[in-house]
Amino acid sequence: MQYSDLKRLMDMFYAIVLGIVFGPICIVTAIAIKLETPDGPIFADIPKRVGKDGKLFTIYKFRSMIPDAHILLKTDPQFKKLYEEYKKSSFKLYDDPRVTGVGKIIRKFSIDEVPQIFNIFRGEMSLIGPRPYFADELEDQQKKYPHTKQLVKMALSVRPGITGQWQVSGRSEINFDKRIDMDAHYAENMNLWYDLKILLKTPFVMLSGKGAV
Repeated sequence: MQYSDLKRLMDMFYAIVLGIVFGPICIVTAIAIKLETPDGPIFADIPKRVGKDGKLFTIYKFRSMIPDAHILLKTDPQFKKLYEEYKKSSFKLYDDPRVTGVGKIIRKFSIDEVPQIFNIFRGEMSLIGPRPYFADELEDQQKKYPHTKQLVKMALSVRPGITGQWQVSGRSEINFDKRIDMDAHYAENMNLWYDLKILLKTPFVMLSGKGAV
Protein backbone atom coordinates (compact mmCIF):
# COMPACT_ATOMS: atom_id res chain seq x y z
CA MET A 1 0.00 0.00 0.00
CA GLN A 2 1.32 3.44 -0.93
CA TYR A 3 1.50 6.06 1.82
CA SER A 4 -1.09 8.23 0.04
CA ASP A 5 -3.62 5.38 0.43
CA LEU A 6 -2.73 4.84 4.08
CA LYS A 7 -2.92 8.59 4.65
CA ARG A 8 -6.47 8.67 3.29
CA LEU A 9 -7.55 5.93 5.72
CA MET A 10 -5.87 7.80 8.58
CA ASP A 11 -7.62 11.01 7.54
CA MET A 12 -11.01 9.35 7.78
CA PHE A 13 -10.18 7.99 11.23
CA TYR A 14 -8.88 11.36 12.46
CA ALA A 15 -11.96 13.13 11.06
CA ILE A 16 -14.29 10.85 13.02
CA VAL A 17 -12.30 11.33 16.25
CA LEU A 18 -12.09 15.11 15.80
CA GLY A 19 -15.80 15.27 15.04
CA ILE A 20 -16.56 13.58 18.36
CA VAL A 21 -14.05 15.63 20.37
CA PHE A 22 -14.89 19.03 18.88
CA GLY A 23 -18.62 18.40 18.41
CA PRO A 24 -19.69 20.28 21.59
CA ILE A 25 -17.31 23.17 20.80
CA CYS A 26 -18.76 23.43 17.30
CA ILE A 27 -22.30 23.65 18.68
CA VAL A 28 -21.31 26.42 21.11
CA THR A 29 -19.43 28.26 18.35
CA ALA A 30 -22.39 28.11 15.96
CA ILE A 31 -24.73 29.50 18.64
CA ALA A 32 -22.27 32.29 19.52
CA ILE A 33 -21.95 33.33 15.87
CA LYS A 34 -25.72 33.54 15.40
CA LEU A 35 -26.20 35.45 18.65
CA GLU A 36 -23.63 38.08 17.67
CA THR A 37 -24.72 38.50 14.04
CA PRO A 38 -28.16 36.86 13.60
CA ASP A 39 -28.50 37.89 9.94
CA GLY A 40 -25.27 36.23 8.84
CA PRO A 41 -24.56 32.55 8.02
CA ILE A 42 -22.76 30.24 10.40
CA PHE A 43 -20.17 29.24 7.80
CA ALA A 44 -17.88 31.72 6.09
CA ASP A 45 -19.07 33.00 2.73
CA ILE A 46 -15.70 33.00 0.99
CA PRO A 47 -14.44 32.17 -2.53
CA LYS A 48 -13.42 28.64 -3.39
CA ARG A 49 -9.89 27.42 -2.66
CA VAL A 50 -7.43 25.65 -4.94
CA GLY A 51 -7.11 21.97 -4.15
CA LYS A 52 -5.17 18.98 -5.43
CA ASP A 53 -4.21 19.29 -9.10
CA GLY A 54 -5.59 22.82 -9.19
CA LYS A 55 -9.24 21.83 -8.72
CA LEU A 56 -11.39 24.45 -6.97
CA PHE A 57 -13.47 23.44 -3.96
CA THR A 58 -15.65 25.05 -1.30
CA ILE A 59 -13.91 25.12 2.05
CA TYR A 60 -15.94 24.91 5.27
CA LYS A 61 -15.02 27.42 7.98
CA PHE A 62 -16.95 29.03 10.79
CA ARG A 63 -17.67 32.64 9.90
CA SER A 64 -15.36 34.91 11.88
CA MET A 65 -16.15 38.15 10.04
CA ILE A 66 -19.13 40.34 9.22
CA PRO A 67 -21.45 38.92 6.52
CA ASP A 68 -20.15 39.28 2.93
CA ALA A 69 -16.75 40.33 4.30
CA HIS A 70 -14.75 39.10 1.29
CA ILE A 71 -17.02 40.80 -1.24
CA LEU A 72 -17.06 44.05 0.74
CA LEU A 73 -13.27 44.06 0.91
CA LYS A 74 -13.09 44.25 -2.88
CA THR A 75 -16.14 46.42 -3.61
CA ASP A 76 -16.82 48.76 -0.68
CA PRO A 77 -14.93 52.10 -0.99
CA GLN A 78 -14.37 52.26 2.78
CA PHE A 79 -12.25 49.10 2.52
CA LYS A 80 -10.13 50.25 -0.46
CA LYS A 81 -7.00 50.93 1.62
CA LEU A 82 -7.58 47.72 3.57
CA TYR A 83 -7.70 45.72 0.32
CA GLU A 84 -4.38 47.19 -0.82
CA GLU A 85 -2.86 46.29 2.54
CA TYR A 86 -4.34 42.80 2.22
CA LYS A 87 -2.57 42.21 -1.10
CA LYS A 88 0.74 43.68 0.10
CA SER A 89 0.70 41.53 3.24
CA SER A 90 0.62 38.16 1.45
CA PHE A 91 -3.21 38.10 1.53
CA LYS A 92 -3.36 38.42 5.32
CA LEU A 93 -4.47 41.26 7.60
CA TYR A 94 -3.12 41.63 11.13
CA ASP A 95 -5.72 44.15 12.35
CA ASP A 96 -8.84 43.44 10.34
CA PRO A 97 -11.90 45.57 11.29
CA ARG A 98 -14.19 43.04 9.61
CA VAL A 99 -13.48 40.39 12.27
CA THR A 100 -16.24 39.98 14.85
CA GLY A 101 -15.82 39.55 18.60
CA VAL A 102 -16.51 35.83 18.39
CA GLY A 103 -14.31 35.69 15.30
CA LYS A 104 -11.26 36.95 17.20
CA ILE A 105 -11.56 34.11 19.68
CA ILE A 106 -12.18 31.27 17.23
CA ARG A 107 -9.41 32.54 14.92
CA LYS A 108 -6.87 32.73 17.73
CA PHE A 109 -7.36 29.09 18.63
CA SER A 110 -8.12 27.89 15.05
CA ILE A 111 -11.63 26.79 16.00
CA ASP A 112 -12.87 28.36 12.75
CA GLU A 113 -10.97 25.65 10.86
CA VAL A 114 -12.70 22.68 12.53
CA PRO A 115 -15.57 22.39 9.97
CA GLN A 116 -12.96 21.41 7.39
CA ILE A 117 -13.53 17.92 8.76
CA PHE A 118 -16.36 17.85 6.18
CA ASN A 119 -13.81 18.58 3.44
CA ILE A 120 -11.80 15.56 4.62
CA PHE A 121 -14.84 13.29 4.33
CA ARG A 122 -15.48 14.67 0.83
CA GLY A 123 -11.91 13.83 -0.20
CA GLU A 124 -11.00 17.48 -0.88
CA MET A 125 -8.62 17.91 2.04
CA SER A 126 -6.34 15.98 4.35
CA LEU A 127 -5.73 16.56 8.04
CA ILE A 128 -2.13 17.44 7.22
CA GLY A 129 -0.98 19.08 4.02
CA PRO A 130 -0.17 22.36 2.26
CA ARG A 131 -2.27 25.44 2.95
CA PRO A 132 -5.45 25.71 0.80
CA TYR A 133 -4.82 28.92 -1.20
CA PHE A 134 -7.21 31.31 -2.95
CA ALA A 135 -6.89 31.29 -6.76
CA ASP A 136 -6.26 35.05 -6.96
CA GLU A 137 -3.73 34.74 -4.13
CA LEU A 138 -1.67 32.22 -6.10
CA GLU A 139 -1.90 34.34 -9.25
CA ASP A 140 -0.81 37.56 -7.55
CA GLN A 141 1.91 36.00 -5.43
CA GLN A 142 3.50 34.18 -8.37
CA LYS A 143 3.80 37.54 -10.11
CA LYS A 144 5.46 38.94 -7.01
CA TYR A 145 7.68 35.85 -6.56
CA PRO A 146 8.21 34.41 -10.09
CA HIS A 147 10.64 31.76 -8.80
CA THR A 148 7.79 30.07 -6.88
CA LYS A 149 5.89 28.75 -9.92
CA GLN A 150 7.42 25.28 -9.73
CA LEU A 151 6.92 25.25 -5.96
CA VAL A 152 3.21 26.02 -6.43
CA LYS A 153 2.90 23.14 -8.89
CA MET A 154 4.52 20.78 -6.40
CA ALA A 155 2.34 21.99 -3.49
CA LEU A 156 -0.81 21.39 -5.55
CA SER A 157 0.18 17.78 -6.26
CA VAL A 158 -1.30 16.68 -2.92
CA ARG A 159 -4.47 17.45 -0.96
CA PRO A 160 -4.33 20.65 1.12
CA GLY A 161 -4.49 20.23 4.88
CA ILE A 162 -6.27 21.63 7.92
CA THR A 163 -2.84 21.86 9.50
CA GLY A 164 0.63 21.62 8.00
CA GLN A 165 4.27 22.65 8.18
CA TRP A 166 3.59 26.37 7.76
CA GLN A 167 0.86 26.37 10.42
CA VAL A 168 3.23 24.95 13.05
CA SER A 169 6.07 27.26 11.98
CA GLY A 170 4.57 30.69 12.53
CA ARG A 171 1.41 30.69 10.39
CA SER A 172 0.59 34.22 9.23
CA GLU A 173 3.99 35.54 10.27
CA ILE A 174 5.55 33.77 7.26
CA ASN A 175 5.57 35.40 3.81
CA PHE A 176 4.27 33.58 0.73
CA ASP A 177 7.65 32.63 -0.76
CA LYS A 178 8.73 30.89 2.46
CA ARG A 179 5.29 29.38 2.97
CA ILE A 180 5.00 27.86 -0.49
CA ASP A 181 8.55 26.51 -0.14
CA MET A 182 7.46 24.69 3.02
CA ASP A 183 4.34 23.38 1.28
CA ALA A 184 6.32 22.12 -1.72
CA HIS A 185 8.87 20.47 0.55
CA TYR A 186 6.07 18.69 2.39
CA ALA A 187 4.45 17.49 -0.85
CA GLU A 188 7.76 16.15 -2.13
CA ASN A 189 8.73 14.43 1.12
CA MET A 190 5.34 13.38 2.53
CA ASN A 191 5.61 10.37 4.84
CA LEU A 192 4.20 9.02 8.10
CA TRP A 193 6.97 10.39 10.33
CA TYR A 194 6.67 13.85 8.76
CA ASP A 195 2.90 13.85 9.38
CA LEU A 196 3.27 12.67 12.97
CA LYS A 197 5.74 15.47 13.79
CA ILE A 198 3.34 18.10 12.44
CA LEU A 199 0.38 16.46 14.19
CA LEU A 200 2.16 16.50 17.57
CA LYS A 201 3.07 20.20 17.22
CA THR A 202 -0.41 21.35 16.16
CA PRO A 203 -2.21 21.34 19.58
CA PHE A 204 0.51 23.53 21.12
CA VAL A 205 0.25 26.03 18.27
CA MET A 206 -3.56 26.12 18.54
CA LEU A 207 -3.44 26.76 22.31
CA SER A 208 -0.76 29.43 22.01
CA GLY A 209 -2.53 31.30 19.20
CA LYS A 210 0.90 32.10 17.75
CA GLY A 211 0.75 33.67 14.28
CA ALA A 212 -3.05 33.66 14.11
CA VAL A 213 -4.90 36.56 12.43
